[in-house]
Amino acid sequence: MFIIKLTDREEFKAGDGSLLRELLHPDKADIAIRYSLAHAIVRPGQTTTLHSLKTSEVYYIMEGEGIMHINEESSKVHPGAAIYIPPGSRQYIHNTGKTDLIFICIVDPAWRREDEEIM
Repeated sequence: MFIIKLTDREEFKAGDGSLLRELLHPDKADIAIRYSLAHAIVRPGQTTTLHSLKTSEVYYIMEGEGIMHINEESSKVHPGAAIYIPPGSRQYIHNTGKTDLIFICIVDPAWRREDEEIM
């Protein structure tokens, strides 16, 4: 059985400026998955840096509110929203609320630095 707690992972500032804790990654544990799973935080009033991944990504909003931008589209997001981000999309998220915007990121196949372009 493999169980990891959020508090077991060190928080770091990701390339897009969000605060991240990587929970699952096939290169960092002996687990048979293709994807990576991370916990992200964007502070009130903050916006992640415009970026693009070669892989697909899903955000699942847990707390807070914001506006998700994917290519030329934007939409308000709230807890319970799952957002599919196609490979190669230019994306960023803006926290419009007064509390942290907290979400889960799933990247498939697993996130790798060389697959991300910060703009």
